[in-house]
Amino acid sequence: MTKKKNGFLTFCFSLMPGAGEMYMGFMKQGLSIMAIFWGIIFFAAYFGMDYFIFLLPIVWFYSFFKVHNLRGMPDEEFYALEDEYLIHLDKILPPDKWSKKQNTILAGVLIITGGIMLWKNLVGFFRDFIPNAIYWRLVGDVPQLVMALILITIGVMLIRGKKAQLDKEEEGEQ
Repeated sequence: MTKKKNGFLTFCFSLMPGAGEMYMGFMKQGLSIMAIFWGIIFFAAYFGMDYFIFLLPIVWFYSFFKVHNLRGMPDEEFYALEDEYLIHLDKILPPDKWSKKQNTILAGVLIITGGIMLWKNLVGFFRDFIPNAIYWRLVGDVPQLVMALILITIGVMLIRGKKAQLDKEEEGEQ
């Protein structure tokens, strides 16, 4: 059972993702949030994918407001809360329970991430052999162009899928 803590210390600990939850006695939740926050930093730094840093403010705000919502709960609700991990791997990992669509999405994300990492490494490897102006074009413009084409393709597929669904609904009504 957890108990409510001092308001000022709760605020101080809420400034660090996961620490506020831990201070309030929700160790599993705090550990989950902290692992996600620092995992994003590690992943972005280690793999040179600094654009994942945009996720950090989302995790920080989630943690900050979660702590203050917990602090503001009525005592009966607060004491009834169970401390659980945010991500239940036993529900996420078994691929036999995944749909074909989920497998396809995961495969796409992994392929795109691997392709970006491979591109950065290959272009970096050949940096000494490529003129500077061409190198910066390869590093900056080509990956953005590929991502733009992928996003446009996904958007067109979503629109076509929605249009086909609406056409089926119209045929069903007539």
